[in-house]
Amino acid sequence: MATHTVGYLVGSISSDSINRTLAHALIRLAPPELRFVEVEIAELPLYRRDYDSGFPHECVALKAAIEATDAVLFVTPEYNRSIPGALKNAIDWASRPSGRNSFARKPSGVIGASTGKIGTAVAQQHLKSILSFCNSPLFNSVEAYIQFDPEVFSPDGDVRNPSTATFLRDYMLGFRDFIERVLTVLPRHG
Repeated sequence: MATHTVGYLVGSISSDSINRTLAHALIRLAPPELRFVEVEIAELPLYRRDYDSGFPHECVALKAAIEATDAVLFVTPEYNRSIPGALKNAIDWASRPSGRNSFARKPSGVIGASTGKIGTAVAQQHLKSILSFCNSPLFNSVEAYIQFDPEVFSPDGDVRNPSTATFLRDYMLGFRDFIERVLTVLPRHG
């Protein structure tokens, strides 16, 4: 099986983000065929169309980072029943200008953690709608709404509950298989 580079975007820019902890856990539990690189979003200016003829360097770097990956994984909290503004802003930059959408034909996965019982279910549905519009094939066969518990997740990404670890490992195996299937049908241009 081929090795694939997965760019991951953490929707929260908080220094103590539970979704960053979840991202670390996913990386630890992922199969060896997936290599991860974080796509940073914290320093992006707010998107506006005025920049379409000349993006700021942070935004050029964002697009280049996404385009250098085989797939993207969004690990996001839910803010007010949607995705955080910083994540939406990053998606807006990466999908523009018209005709230069960095997410087009790129396999994507969506997962997130919250302290609430329904995890990030509503935010994930909003994000999937956005990614569908961006023509990013979505990994939907496993939905993962994680209720975060500090007794289960250590800050470095160790998962202390065996059933949670198994679920997340299976999610990452499924994501790997999905990437393989998508890239078989929609090979990367290069």
